[in-house]
Amino acid sequence: MLAGMAEPELVDVIVLGLGVGGEEVAGRLAEAGLTVVGVERNLVGGECPYWGCIPSKMMIRAANAIAEARRVDVLGGAAQVRPDWAPVAKRIRDEATDGWDDRVAVRRFTGKGGRFVRGSGRLDGPGRVRVGDQVFQARHGIVLGTGTRPSVPPVDGLADTPYWTNREAIEVEELPESLLVLGGGAIGLELAQVFARFGVRVTVVEALDRLLAVEEPEASEVAAAALRADGVEVHTGVRAARVDHGADGFILRGTDGEEFHADRLLVVTGRRAHLDELGLDTVGVDASRRYLPVDDRLHVTDDIWAVGDVTGEGAFTHIAMYQASIVVADVLDHIRRSDGGADPSGTASVVGGAVGAASSLAVTGSSGSAGSVPRADYRALPRVTFTDPEIGAVGLTEQQARERGINVQVGFTRLSSSTRGWIHKTDDGGFIKLVADADQGVLIGATSVGPAGGEVLSGLVVAVHGAVPLAQLRHMIYAYPTFHRAVSDALRNLGS
Repeated sequence: MLAGMAEPELVDVIVLGLGVGGEEVAGRLAEAGLTVVGVERNLVGGECPYWGCIPSKMMIRAANAIAEARRVDVLGGAAQVRPDWAPVAKRIRDEATDGWDDRVAVRRFTGKGGRFVRGSGRLDGPGRVRVGDQVFQARHGIVLGTGTRPSVPPVDGLADTPYWTNREAIEVEELPESLLVLGGGAIGLELAQVFARFGVRVTVVEALDRLLAVEEPEASEVAAAALRADGVEVHTGVRAARVDHGADGFILRGTDGEEFHADRLLVVTGRRAHLDELGLDTVGVDASRRYLPVDDRLHVTDDIWAVGDVTGEGAFTHIAMYQASIVVADVLDHIRRSDGGADPSGTASVVGGAVGAASSLAVTGSSGSAGSVPRADYRALPRVTFTDPEIGAVGLTEQQARERGINVQVGFTRLSSSTRGWIHKTDDGGFIKLVADADQGVLIGATSVGPAGGEVLSGLVVAVHGAVPLAQLRHMIYAYPTFHRAVSDALRNLGS
């Protein structure tokens, strides 16, 4: 040990980054009896509870209530609506984020037996993590859950302006009169619609030729129409060339001479991991990649795992939680296999508890062998864009399936042609689209767009995940009159 270097403190597992996935792993391993150190430099819980899923859905709930109230005139009387952002901002501050304070989350983790360390951690050689002057050595492994940060495009002038990311948009107390949204993905569209419904003049600028480019083209069309119905200007195929900011606000110029003005600019052009900050070179891992490559048990190396956005498998809380369950089972199984129930730490209760937990947590995996750790399977990855109407999707799009050479059948139906859609007076373009593998006779993808698009999606996720035969799906009883009954119409239209 060199003079001045801290003596490493020996622990069972180190979790570097306590976002949704990291917190779940650290908490469950601590509950299993392991000595776990959780390291976080920002807020425990990560992006979702403070600047993502939770506060944004509070905003969406409020905006949708305003829109629904305005529909009273069509359905049953007359209503006057006066939007007010103050209660929304207060609810986010007081209920969702505790004023962006994570003391409750920290207590939740330490209450399970974990040890919390606030700071920026880095790998410092095999099994070792340095946090400032503290050094920890892991007996059994390290879990990386350091997440992602907004990816800001290299647009001339942009870096020198006070642009917003999702964080500033969530924290806003007073709304601007006008807003430019650079990026036509899910986050940008959700926030654009919210602000528009609260009276902000919103313009969305997207470089690709359609919004929500990763989803079905029909979904893109519905999203664009819904935004325009709320007064949002939508411009696709526009590449930003320069951004300026002055006393009159922002000016965004496109490469073809387009020019857009607004008081504020929200940049939502994706997210990326910052692997160069993790010390990956000290354990022989390439830090130049956009995300950490992992296997189907979330291994980066034999004794390093990764969970959540940093893996590049999808920036969704449900992915992080799904991966966390696999990592917990695999870490405990790793201990059981490597030690055979032995007590390397000299504290039998710790390892014994871990081995016992491994037995209870291990489930049948993809191999079908009893007791194996489950392997990650993203075939039925669900995703929902919480615009109005909601856009839910699972599995492959039609284009993705055709590019893979699959013998594709497509079934499509408009929600308005269903009884529930007719009763609800859905004039939002909602639909069900199914993508089937005709040779295998199963669904491999689906999209559900409508007032409850994300909820209707659940049955379609089961169908894709379980590879339920199409004959079985056609033979199901679909409750009447529901939105999900439209699935039976789409099944009937497969291949027609």
